[in-house]
Amino acid sequence: MAKTVSLTLPLTREAVADLEVGDEVLLSGPVYTMRDAGHKRALECLEDTGRLPFDLEGATLFYAGPTPAAAGRPLGSVGPTTASRMDFAAPQLFAAGIVAAIGKGKRSAEVVRACQDTGSIYLCTIGGIAALLAKSVTESTLVAWEDLGTEALRKLELRDFPTYVAVDTKGNDLYREIEAAAQ
Repeated sequence: MAKTVSLTLPLTREAVADLEVGDEVLLSGPVYTMRDAGHKRALECLEDTGRLPFDLEGATLFYAGPTPAAAGRPLGSVGPTTASRMDFAAPQLFAAGIVAAIGKGKRSAEVVRACQDTGSIYLCTIGGIAALLAKSVTESTLVAWEDLGTEALRKLELRDFPTYVAVDTKGNDLYREIEAAAQ
């Protein structure tokens, strides 16, 4: 039976080990936003220096490109982007210390295996509600790569940001379970 869990970021692998696909997870604390160009830059940094402009250990990545501040909030809107576009980098980043990633849509078999191998999880959130999701962001700070525009590396502080476990540490995959049930 799916449960609702509140977690404070950064995460430990122990904190996510008992989560199961379908569980609702409310996140509070820092996440880092990166999309396609940011992931390419991150892999280059890891290859060149072995580190990123933030501490990888226990970090959560949000596949999003927030819009500029609006309506008295730290950003206008922030919605998930299609996670499969980051599949090329996810296994390496999970192995380097990332514990969770947030996006929308199905992940490759390699990413599902990386979640299982590293004890990481993939969380999904709902697309199309970016303005509503922005209400859970209390702070937004540019960290690096300003030249990437909306794809720059940003640190967001979240409060009760709604997500769901789409791939758990055991390799269970919500999207594949739904596909199988539909057949």
